[in-house]
Amino acid sequence: MLRLEDVGFGQGAFALSADLALAPGQRVAVIGPSGAGKSTLLDLIAGFRRPGRGRVLWQGRDITDVPPDRRPVAMLFQENNLFPHLDLLRNLGLALRPDGGRLRASDRAAVEAVLARVGLEGLGGRRPGALSGGQQSRAALARVLLQRRPVLALDEPFAALGPALKTEMLELLREVAEELGALVLLVTHDPQDARRFAEEVVLVSEGVAQAPVETGVLFADPPEALRAYLGG
Repeated sequence: MLRLEDVGFGQGAFALSADLALAPGQRVAVIGPSGAGKSTLLDLIAGFRRPGRGRVLWQGRDITDVPPDRRPVAMLFQENNLFPHLDLLRNLGLALRPDGGRLRASDRAAVEAVLARVGLEGLGGRRPGALSGGQQSRAALARVLLQRRPVLALDEPFAALGPALKTEMLELLREVAEELGALVLLVTHDPQDARRFAEEVVLVSEGVAQAPVETGVLFADPPEALRAYLGG
């Protein structure tokens, strides 16, 4: 269980609070207006920001002060976490060798296998700039698959993709999450992403990350804050 226990974060005029729990293996969409704190919520979970109060716990263990690289969280940003000067083999190899050390034959085999898993077989020698947007997204997911962490936090990773390709990537994400048995937190501005992908939704609005609600239930009878966000 991932638990945010009376968590509060403030920076200038911005404030966000969260008191919620998320179960392992769940697919959760994080939605809300721009600037409400969706990305901040993921940063608090991943360890890139520290709360001013409260605790972040994973399976009962307090990880509030644990650095990002030692947390059970793999973070995927919209920019896909790929270094432009490295080919895919080296980019993905960093998931196995974060210190940039030389890849062993077993490491290379693992990278090639996961590239094949996401439909990029034989492209390990290419740099990100030589790939399409969809291929870059697939490569970023492959890196997450190699990290094999129990929590996946994704900050609008498919926002730049067209509708058909986004649908394809959401399905691939679902498959990857099921393989890992991972809790997935997907920040999105598109309510259709939540309907299509998520079992639960966390609404972030007016300084509060609310407790998760079953997706169908939430959209069938949306609270006022969600109605305002949807424009209905």
